[in-house]
Amino acid sequence: MLGAPCSAALERRAAVAERFGDEVARVLPQLRIDELLDELQVRLASVRSSRDRVAQLLEAVVGIGSGLDLEQALTRIVKAATTLVDARYGALGVIGGQSDAEQHLARFITVGLTEQQIAAIGAYPEGHGVLGEVIRHPQPLRTEELSAPPRSSGFPADHPPMHSFLGVPVRVRGEVFGNLYLTEKNGGVPFDADDESVLTALAAAAGVAIDNARLFEDSRRLAAEAQDLYAEARRRQDWLEITSELSRGLLSAEPSQDVLAAFVHRVRVLTRADLAVVAVPTPAGDGLEIVASDGQGADRLLNMMIGIEDTLAGRVYKSGVTAVVEDVRRDERAGQATIAAFGLGPALIAPLGAGGASRGALSLTRLAGSAPFDAELAQMTTELALQAALVLELAQRRRDSEQLSLYADRDRIARDLHDQAIQRLFGLSMSLQGAYQITQKPAVAKRIAQGIEDLDETIKVIRSTIFALGAHELDQNAPSLRAEVIEVCERATGTLGFSPAVRFTGPVDTLVDKSSAEHLVAVLREALSNTARHARATSVEVDLAADSAKVTLTVTDNGVGLPDGGRRSGLANLREGAEQLGGTFAAGPGPAGGTRLSWSVPAHA
Repeated sequence: MLGAPCSAALERRAAVAERFGDEVARVLPQLRIDELLDELQVRLASVRSSRDRVAQLLEAVVGIGSGLDLEQALTRIVKAATTLVDARYGALGVIGGQSDAEQHLARFITVGLTEQQIAAIGAYPEGHGVLGEVIRHPQPLRTEELSAPPRSSGFPADHPPMHSFLGVPVRVRGEVFGNLYLTEKNGGVPFDADDESVLTALAAAAGVAIDNARLFEDSRRLAAEAQDLYAEARRRQDWLEITSELSRGLLSAEPSQDVLAAFVHRVRVLTRADLAVVAVPTPAGDGLEIVASDGQGADRLLNMMIGIEDTLAGRVYKSGVTAVVEDVRRDERAGQATIAAFGLGPALIAPLGAGGASRGALSLTRLAGSAPFDAELAQMTTELALQAALVLELAQRRRDSEQLSLYADRDRIARDLHDQAIQRLFGLSMSLQGAYQITQKPAVAKRIAQGIEDLDETIKVIRSTIFALGAHELDQNAPSLRAEVIEVCERATGTLGFSPAVRFTGPVDTLVDKSSAEHLVAVLREALSNTARHARATSVEVDLAADSAKVTLTVTDNGVGLPDGGRRSGLANLREGAEQLGGTFAAGPGPAGGTRLSWSVPAHA
């Protein structure tokens, strides 16, 4: 048995010597061919292993850089690390804290632990022991036993057993972002230098991926902030446009009713309210009148009178402080009848002005169940209302200036009428009276008498006109009845679509007491409102006459007339008010169609 291999070797040597010569046959056994072949196979296996790990590393690098979401990128990094070094557990600890002494693990992303294990362990580590060693000394760290002292600080209860450990810092733009921690290499073997090299390369690629994800998050945040700034600028531009439109409208010849209607519409749309109204104090100062409304039930609110002490709008007007109410149904200061009729909920009421200089109130409401008005919207609405109040003040000053100019023209016209027209008419009347006395023909005498009567009537009308032109010279602290009637008619222009014709006969300001004047203005307002809503008229005549016996207000339109069988509750209230003052009220067809309302009460000299 032992001789067989020797003889086989000798035979091989003889064959080699025969073929290549004795020298080759003598040297060949010294080359250890089998050992060299074994070593070559080992090296080839190592090259293949390195090739595979490089391929895995490249695949991992591509994988962790495939998305721009930071949270997903961190998780992908830990998973790639555990796969590359064949570890059972992996984690990425993100470092927090301003100074070196304050540095700790602010976040801890794990792979390999189940939800039940994480819950059993409790709080994540903060960076003590071996984990803290990598934080304090940011360089790769390998150990065969994680729990070996002095570096270890122990494990909490219910923590799974871990032995082999490999830690590598992750840097982003030269600063340590966190650390990769790998434990429990499969097979029970420790991590080697190749594992450390591969993980270090992965950590470098992870730093780039984290940086890209951060840049993406920053760009997305900046884009969102830019969009918010644009939206905020757009909102402020819309608010400024509302004020600008209000200024242009009120300072132009456009009717104030139309300007305020456009104003409340824009405000309602911008604030996402369901109803917006503007209420201003009445000439007497005893209440507020809704002069503009838009939205839910706006038509029924226009020209409505509301109190000051018993309404939210009145209290805001009086105090000059904005009120925000989450639900007016639960607020005792609100008018519950109006709330029930319109189904209102959240409300925002801002004063048109500040303190005692308020010129009214801007009220915004939403339907019940809607979201309340927030503090930012309340602030912007308050600022808009203040600007609107300034515009209203400027418009009022301009109207006052125009009114003074108008009064000066009226004074001049009144003087001219008195000094020239009436004197000439008197002279003409005296001449006709002289001719009447000497004429002998009855037909001529009749014509002269009619002419004298017409001249006397014309003189009365001119005198009434002169008195009306000088009405502004009365006490300015107590608005005259003429001025109130004219103001009511001017306000009704917007709803009627035209200006009512107004005529005064007699000294109405001196023969009508305060109580009768208040009733008269209310009757006129109601009459014009009914005409605007129901009559479809193209002209309205308002005639106010006063003498020593009675005061009579007549409102005549050319509309469709009173409907048969229609509601007469409003007319009944007017009749009742006249009777309480000892007067009468009548409503019927006009002389040329339409409707004629006549309200008459005794005069009080």
